[in-house]
Amino acid sequence: MTDTIDADARVAAILGELSALEDPRIRAVNERHGDDHGVNLTKLRAVAKPLKTDQDLALALWATGDTAARLVALLVCRPKAFDAAALDAMIREAGRPKVHDWLVNYVIKKNPHAEELRVTWMDDPDPDVRSAGWALTTERVTKNPDGLDLAALLDTVESEMKDAPGRLQWAMNACLATIGIEHPDLRDRAVGIGERLRVLEDYPTSPGCISPYAPVWIREMVARKG
Repeated sequence: MTDTIDADARVAAILGELSALEDPRIRAVNERHGDDHGVNLTKLRAVAKPLKTDQDLALALWATGDTAARLVALLVCRPKAFDAAALDAMIREAGRPKVHDWLVNYVIKKNPHAEELRVTWMDDPDPDVRSAGWALTTERVTKNPDGLDLAALLDTVESEMKDAPGRLQWAMNACLATIGIEHPDLRDRAVGIGERLRVLEDYPTSPGCISPYAPVWIREMVARKG
């Protein structure tokens, strides 16, 4: 019982700390991108840092459903400790874009079940879950493309990306660009698909940043690589 009380008290203290960091201006910006918290991410990371790695605390923070608390959970969890079923459940309830993004990049990509989940999620009827499959596929295109049918991936992008929901479209576009950057034999085709579909062509890009429009992204990254 004491352990439970102590755990509840820790979660309550962290929630209170995050609540005190809420900034209405940050919340307004985040809400435009689908997120529902107002905590500066640098300050959120500072909350997580002294907690170190604590899987039980991470699970308790995730269970609150609070977006900022879930982000802290993803920073303090032990990525390899989750089984495939737990990660499948988490990706389906992640909801908010930043939670989804950190879950994929900070946890699932480091988990031994990543490839198993990638294969399963690529055919999932939920577009947000499928986007996680595409994000994991992009990781493989870069680091371990052996066994991937890159031409078939381009076929799917060409036929489905234009009308895909936002998060899935973004993930497919990243895969398209990565294939074009990493695989010279498929570069012209990747650029051509991007030019025909024109996905993210008008996406606002800050000075010094690369446009997510695949033809520009591919050419810029190839040029930087020399």
